Amino acid sequence: MQLSRQNSLRFSPPAVLGAALFVAALGALVLLVLSSRNGQRTLATSPNTSATRPVEILVSCDTSGWIVPCGCTSNQSGGLLKRGSFVRQQRAKHDVVLLDAGGAPSGTSPYDVAKFEAILDGELLMGLAAHNLGAPELLLGASRIRELTTQKKVPFISANTLDNDGRPIADPYRLISAGGLRLAVIGVVAPRFATAECRITEPQAGILAARQALSGKFDALIVLAYLPDDELRQLASALPEADLIIGGPTGQSIAPVHVGPVLLAAATNKGKFLVSLRPSEVRPRPKWRGNVVEMTAPLGDDEDQQKNLALFRATLDDRDFTAEESGLRGDVAVAVPSDVLVSGNAACRDCHATEFASWQASAHAQAWQAIAKQRAHVDSYCQQCHTTGYGWPGGFVSLRRSQAAVNVGCESCHGPAHAHAKDPAQRTPLAARESCLVCHDRDNSPEFEFAKYWPAIIHGIRKE
Repeated sequence: MQLSRQNSLRFSPPAVLGAALFVAALGALVLLVLSSRNGQRTLATSPNTSATRPVEILVSCDTSGWIVPCGCTSNQSGGLLKRGSFVRQQRAKHDVVLLDAGGAPSGTSPYDVAKFEAILDGELLMGLAAHNLGAPELLLGASRIRELTTQKKVPFISANTLDNDGRPIADPYRLISAGGLRLAVIGVVAPRFATAECRITEPQAGILAARQALSGKFDALIVLAYLPDDELRQLASALPEADLIIGGPTGQSIAPVHVGPVLLAAATNKGKFLVSLRPSEVRPRPKWRGNVVEMTAPLGDDEDQQKNLALFRATLDDRDFTAEESGLRGDVAVAVPSDVLVSGNAACRDCHATEFASWQASAHAQAWQAIAKQRAHVDSYCQQCHTTGYGWPGGFVSLRRSQAAVNVGCESCHGPAHAHAKDPAQRTPLAARESCLVCHDRDNSPEFEFAKYWPAIIHGIRKE
């Protein structure tokens, strides 16, 4: 119930209403006091009530395209599904303000853009309050950022980015009311990340200009800063006006630490961590404390984010991105000459029957089924290591174009074999030993030990 001077209630109690009842009714009315901040009317309650929950600020950074945890092994940290579970869990007891300091896209290819849009959809489902423009966002260009702002209502912010006409690319700040506090959130990015389409001014000047415009309208000033470690710390030292500065990319997360009066923190590394911040005192000025929280497997998968992931995979299935469109050709594909073609497993079978039988009995021959069971076979990132010759001439192109190239075949390890199949004197271009770690890296095979696994796959050794 909200009251104002214009629509206040007038009491003319009839004689039948006892004095005690009238006093009780009047007392209940007095408990409702209208307050107004930033043009938004709020209802203040009696100090004895607990209608206002404590605020908690959660900040992500450097998601880097990871909707699911990076890598395909179990119990990995990160991903929107675990983040969604944590946000929901915290929202049950706190007035959560969800922020992103930037770095959500993984690149600029059509596949990368589709992933970024799915990440934004996931963040919006969690109640995103502000998303700072980092270097990966700016690489998409001012026009694309504005389209996403309009189409998806993404609350992008940036106080120091301009297009080539000198116009701001996004709003410089957001004002948020939570936990009885007025929070001003300002975003900046390092000048070193300027692009042909995006100019970047000095971060501190952008923050101070935004702060001036916000004068008298906030209780706490929060800066989302997409700056490298050294620049992030320098900004904190030079900006005592800020209460909180949270950023990245810093390589590793930084647990909240005071730099003068400013509490500095960073969340980074493929969306595996969030920074959590809460006020230990509120008046006269909020004092903050917090920690870095890892998005671990026990958090489980949020139902809304599961649906978002399913929609993303449906988009991938529909668009059937080619290796070229994925932008991933250089990630796994070892460089080979453009005229060296993939022939397929059948070209190897006749001359290497024993080795072919060994391959058929291996997990490599079932690699595609392993991701198909999880509906991940439509994802270009997974296709790289679960197909033969991803992005190579004659190799895997896309799901609907290359069914013959699924699974990890002979040429995944030995390289394109067309020339060798025509003339056995022509050796295959890759050393199999050196091919293993391309896919069996720390993210995808954290327990991989070459000495242990090589004997399980080795074949073709000549006995003297």
